[in-house]
Amino acid sequence: MAGHGEGIHATFNKPKVELHVHLDGAIRPETILEVAKKRGLVLPTDTAEGLAHLCMLCKPATLTEFLCKFNHFMHVIAGDREAIKRIAYEFVETKAKEGVLYVEVRYSPHLLANTKVDPIPWNQKEGHLTPDEVVNLVNQGLREGERAFRIKARSILCCIRHMPDWSMEVVELCKKYRHSGVVAIDLAGDESLNCEAYPGHRKAFEEAVRCGVHRTVHAGEVGPPSVVKEAVEVLDAERIGHGYRTLEDHALYEQLLKRNMHFEICPVSSKFTGACDPDFTKHPLIRFKEDKANYSLNTDDPLIFNSTLDMDYSITQKYMGFTEEEFKRLNINAANSSFLPEKEKKDLLNRLFDAYEMMDKASI
Repeated sequence: MAGHGEGIHATFNKPKVELHVHLDGAIRPETILEVAKKRGLVLPTDTAEGLAHLCMLCKPATLTEFLCKFNHFMHVIAGDREAIKRIAYEFVETKAKEGVLYVEVRYSPHLLANTKVDPIPWNQKEGHLTPDEVVNLVNQGLREGERAFRIKARSILCCIRHMPDWSMEVVELCKKYRHSGVVAIDLAGDESLNCEAYPGHRKAFEEAVRCGVHRTVHAGEVGPPSVVKEAVEVLDAERIGHGYRTLEDHALYEQLLKRNMHFEICPVSSKFTGACDPDFTKHPLIRFKEDKANYSLNTDDPLIFNSTLDMDYSITQKYMGFTEEEFKRLNINAANSSFLPEKEKKDLLNRLFDAYEMMDKASI
């Protein structure tokens, strides 16, 4: 099936860093079909192409409509140990094929579990897979993928905006698995329905700060600049997921530029979630680029947008005037803003400098 970027060709074939992509939004349709068949679950279609079309947003919509797409397939994967490990492994394979050297993939452990989670998601029956075991399985899949495909993959655990009761367990899981591949905590979910972080989220992020767990927050995607302000000032976010609406508050934007705040930008995603004007030539990213802001390019949920990382790069080149030099700059910024320990970060930067034939940071 052709993607939204049909006719747009790859433009940057050098190593890349991706910091904002959801594991459950990057599952292969073929895998969903195979797992459904194995589990005896009936889907509305029995072809990969039909399923891809069912899961895909075909035209600009809202964030709420986008999130509804997960109802079509999450019940197939959630609660299945083998499937969860498999999607993590296959994710690494996909990113290796896209030329990604380092990726941070995020997900909600609770949305893949079927016990010790209230409510049990996706209308599943009570089972035996806890959020803790989900994290362990994803870690296993990512590690096996790393060994097989020779790239580095780390994970970020998501709190969900409308489920504040889960958040303290999320930060505890971040602490438990911080030496097994988990590098940060995130707050995700539908900003358009709830723009204020509940006390449960605030408490979890305070604990993250206290224990040195890195923090990123979805903010300013469709919600107002005040959500970005809250992410930075209340939740102490080190990176902002999306953040397009920050530009509507000039003082806040200038403040974050001075702080070198990293924005995880997802161009294709932003067109289909109602985050930005569907006309890419009017995208907020153009302003970020002109101001030499600190940002990365990311796919977000490639299953739902029927997209690839190449498509995001190609669109920015075709409609936003991106050059190879800007691609190099943003990937070096992404590596610098990654949640890797300092030594591993330095190694990653050196690999990029070698690949880009740059002597050091002074060449940026």
